[in-house]
Amino acid sequence: MAQFDPRRQPVRVSPHLFTVCAAVAVAALTWRVYQPMEASASPAGLTPAQLASLESRAFTDAAALDGMQTPELVPVEVRSGETLTQAVARTGIDANEAAAVVRTLADQNFDTVNIRAGLRFETAVSRPRSGRGAARLIGLTLRTGPATQLTVTRNFDGALRVRELAEQIREETVVASGEVHGTLHQSALALGANGALVARMGQVFAHRLDFSRDLRAGDPMTLVFERSVTESGVTVDTGALLYAEVRGVRFYRYLAAGADEAQYFDEDGRNVRSGMMSTPVDGARISSNFGMRRHPIAGYRRMHQGIDFAVGYGTPVVAAADGVVIEARRWGGYGNWVRIRHSNGLESGYAHLSRYAPGLRAGQRVSQGQVIAYVGSTGASTGPHLHYEIWRNGQRINPRGVEMPRGVILGGRDLAAFQAQRARIDALIEQQRSGEQPMMTAQAGDLRPAQG
Repeated sequence: MAQFDPRRQPVRVSPHLFTVCAAVAVAALTWRVYQPMEASASPAGLTPAQLASLESRAFTDAAALDGMQTPELVPVEVRSGETLTQAVARTGIDANEAAAVVRTLADQNFDTVNIRAGLRFETAVSRPRSGRGAARLIGLTLRTGPATQLTVTRNFDGALRVRELAEQIREETVVASGEVHGTLHQSALALGANGALVARMGQVFAHRLDFSRDLRAGDPMTLVFERSVTESGVTVDTGALLYAEVRGVRFYRYLAAGADEAQYFDEDGRNVRSGMMSTPVDGARISSNFGMRRHPIAGYRRMHQGIDFAVGYGTPVVAAADGVVIEARRWGGYGNWVRIRHSNGLESGYAHLSRYAPGLRAGQRVSQGQVIAYVGSTGASTGPHLHYEIWRNGQRINPRGVEMPRGVILGGRDLAAFQAQRARIDALIEQQRSGEQPMMTAQAGDLRPAQG
């Protein structure tokens, strides 16, 4: 449950501590109140500070029980073929008590029958000091959603209680800095980005960086993005990528006046959506360049009229530029093949694909960075890779030598609004780097795209 938390707030309750606080705090709320075995309604939400205070009280009272140790946190993961009751019993409590706990969860309309292997929950149990006999359940907490969880506790006079605890969710803007280690994809995930943000980064930087040649271990990188986070640090959702920087190449997200969608611009306000992407697949290395080579299957020297990218089977392949699909079919030794017509007499080709993106067909218009297919090894291929070609006026040319005009540059009111937004993001990053902003966040509203 260790979630990425760039802020490192000293007052934040960690996910594990929040769980045990919740379980033990509810036990404190029901302390010495005898009731029949029942499921109670949820009380008002508890703040982390209230949970910490109640936890201290409940742990003190539990430790005072004759012959019992101070409660400890016991995480449990349901095993293959195991029932929820069996998983609960593995904490050391009595089998009848474990069954009662599961019945209590069922009374709260939680499906205790169709349990999948891998389900995780946490318990607080107190064990006999003598080491003999069953442990005693203090609390069990099972997360039912990113910000909700069910907590079951047993009063020490016998009654079970169940409550639903809901954490507050807040929006924040995160500044995350680190280094490149492995692929750009892996490095961004390590900084807390999700799959959508990583895909966006790949689309943006593919215009300026050759991922197989330009990136080096230890290269600095910084991301600024929005996210929704719970009190205990669980990321519920990740929003827009506002800024990204790798090896000094930086881009800012901006929604121009009258535009339907936000795009990315360099520090001078130049649109990144410009020339042909040099690497239409993430995490790849070049295994064969354009030019003469010994063919790996035929065994003799022949012209290799494209670039091969060695990359894992099923990796998404994106359109190198805006255009129209003119072929999406099987083509001899190329296997599954896609060809796209762009402006200025240019076309791009993608071969040895495992499959096409859903709905892809000839005549379809695609946008730069849009997923069109997935890496495979169809046709005359010795292993999974992408063969990438560029055609100019019907003739194959070296993809690395293609030059296209840069994108439009913002001007007038749009440029002024962009510069103001860029200054706010730069200031936020500088505060984080200088230590003036240890929480590394600002209000998300401060950084939303200006409307010109």
